[in-house]
Amino acid sequence: MASLRNMRERTVAFFEIVKNASGEQVRMPQLDWDGALSSLATASLQERMVDKELTFVGSVATVDEQDHLLLHRVKDSNEWLSLMDWSTGEWRELEQNASRGFVDTSAICFLPFGNVVGIMQGSVSAPTHKSLETWLNELRLFPDVDLVARPVLSKAEVERLATAHGASRIEIKIGNHKVSALRDRVGRLAKFLRVAHEAYGDISVTMIISVPRGKALAEHRQALLDDLRDIAPVAPDAAERARAKLVFAEANGAERSRLVELTEHHITAKRRVSAVDEQGNSIRILSAVDAILGVAAEHESELRAVVEAAQT
Repeated sequence: MASLRNMRERTVAFFEIVKNASGEQVRMPQLDWDGALSSLATASLQERMVDKELTFVGSVATVDEQDHLLLHRVKDSNEWLSLMDWSTGEWRELEQNASRGFVDTSAICFLPFGNVVGIMQGSVSAPTHKSLETWLNELRLFPDVDLVARPVLSKAEVERLATAHGASRIEIKIGNHKVSALRDRVGRLAKFLRVAHEAYGDISVTMIISVPRGKALAEHRQALLDDLRDIAPVAPDAAERARAKLVFAEANGAERSRLVELTEHHITAKRRVSAVDEQGNSIRILSAVDAILGVAAEHESELRAVVEAAQT
């Protein structure tokens, strides 16, 4: 049995692939992911590679007669890579040569509904869902559509935003390199944050907006809620912290408030992933695929409820 030392806990996260239609993110019928992976399996290396600021390569792994995607980030030749012998403490530098390179890998499973994908990163520097988005669009696997990968959000939290009458307070923190997630948002909150980054550069910005109580300011609380709804779909990507106090109207006309965390309602799960089997053979990919599909089965009803809702 694999020891706990070889059982690394990793996160399975779910995203939905939607299309960008004139700046709006719109759900679409299920794409032929099986066909795309089948074609990819016979493609040349260059046909599977995207070389932009970073280099990504896709590979197909077949588990139980089902194809899955392995997306690799090619490590830059200037990155420092070393190898250490744990029995002696000796180490040596590793150098890439012209015909070989080192990669960070993420396992990606396409579910049979809602264009949902489950992703497990092999390391913190392995490809993310934004890497997948870039790779899909650059390869033009589906040439007639511009694809966006966005987090699948808990239905309960989405419904709270939908039924609220206003927001009396919001607090958002956007870290370095995160503001790009707001590029397609049109609300005032997104614009304020983009302006701050444009004015001051690569900085961390924390914004707190509070609207006092009272019926006279109900319109302002509604406007703040509208701007909050604008950024909610990308909050898990964009914000290090995003919370809001939502206002709900009771039947008797009274108001009640509820604090919601916008960065914590992305559907994820932790799983321990074995690196080797009982014979010491590597089974990382098999373990990752099994973990993704296992979590997907556990959360299938919730995932379906979110992505099979009315088109947005």
